[in-house]
Amino acid sequence: MIAKLRGKIEYLRDNYAVLDVNNIGYKVYLSVYTFGKVAGLSSSKEPVEFFIHTYVREDTLALYGFLSPEELDMFELLISISGIGPKAGMGILSIAAPKTIRTAILNEDPSILTRVSGIGKKTAERVILELRNKVADMTSGEKEEVISDSDAVEALMTMGYSVTEARDALKSVPADIKDLGARIKMALKNLGKK
Repeated sequence: MIAKLRGKIEYLRDNYAVLDVNNIGYKVYLSVYTFGKVAGLSSSKEPVEFFIHTYVREDTLALYGFLSPEELDMFELLISISGIGPKAGMGILSIAAPKTIRTAILNEDPSILTRVSGIGKKTAERVILELRNKVADMTSGEKEEVISDSDAVEALMTMGYSVTEARDALKSVPADIKDLGARIKMALKNLGKK
């Protein structure tokens, strides 16, 4: 199985990159977030490193790439649930960071999961039920409250910003600001500075 690839992005398409590793092109599927992060690197020909999940079924062999081991771990946990395939797993990671998904599961909040096409309330509740203990282990027992920025990201996207721009702008907002409106205003200020 392929666990990691490092190479130059040959080109990007809708939801995947072709990664040139020693003159061999690997088709690597990416989440919207990862796609946004690597889009600028495709023209610079800087090497990119992906942590890979190799998905094998009777009629399918596909590579899914992530920029961090945390994203890969969350993806693998998500697709271990019956009814959640790679497409849904990538969809979830496209709308929320692994930390936000982990927090939603620990807080038993299915709203983030149900925003993904094809995931209903029952499936989201099953994900929470089956992953609650596994996700708690990932946090090493820490149950500190992490602010879920999915609503703020969604609001910024309706204003015309991409998922990546919204997430990057929200990273600079201090964690002690918990009010949604205040977080969006500060993110907009950060976006105005660019």
